[in-house]
Amino acid sequence: MSNARRLSETQRLARAIAALSRVKHFAELPLPTQEAMARVATPCHFDSGQVLFLEGEPAEALYILESGWVKATRISPEGREQVVLVVHPGEIFGDIAVFTGTNYPGTAVALEAVDVWRVEKGDVLALLARYPELAMAVIRRLGERVLYYVELVEDLSLRSVEARLASTLLKHICLREGKCVVPRRTWATFDEMAARLGTVRDVLSRALKTLEEQGMLRVERHEIVILDPERLAAHREF
Repeated sequence: MSNARRLSETQRLARAIAALSRVKHFAELPLPTQEAMARVATPCHFDSGQVLFLEGEPAEALYILESGWVKATRISPEGREQVVLVVHPGEIFGDIAVFTGTNYPGTAVALEAVDVWRVEKGDVLALLARYPELAMAVIRRLGERVLYYVELVEDLSLRSVEARLASTLLKHICLREGKCVVPRRTWATFDEMAARLGTVRDVLSRALKTLEEQGMLRVERHEIVILDPERLAAHREF
């Protein structure tokens, strides 16, 4: 980890406020509230593969992701990895443990070079006490995070790998040159995809092959082309 290159205070505040404005619910906060949080935020950079914090460590700060992607994982006693959260720019992570005064429930790893803003636990709690509108924004975000984990538990316990795969692909679909595609970032290997879906590489490969043989998608090097979104959507319930 290293501090981002030295910025003037004006530049640092402007950049921090821009990062906060990308966070859902925080963009609606009054400017003085955004500025108060920006003043106590520290810019940090992590290279691909670096650990931001470890599962079980005391939660000393929350993080706001400015650029790059981060995954949060838990490791079973047998060494199997379960990805519990993939964080994209404009997201906060490490916050639940900070608010509950517990240890980090998972390990956060940079999937690529990332820039984050770190806000210390004491500063976060002081801001929540001072700015009720910030506290309400946090409550809304926590409510959405609870719903996310409810859906994750439902997926892992009630749906097949093919159904989980179909659901994940449809959440990340976009239109590119007239095609429905799911872009594959450089770190999106089959092993990473399998860990995210709560399975292993071989099972994921078979699920992709089945959907490809049924004409729903085509796997390419840098993207997955969705050939039949309607059939794939119906497959989410299998």
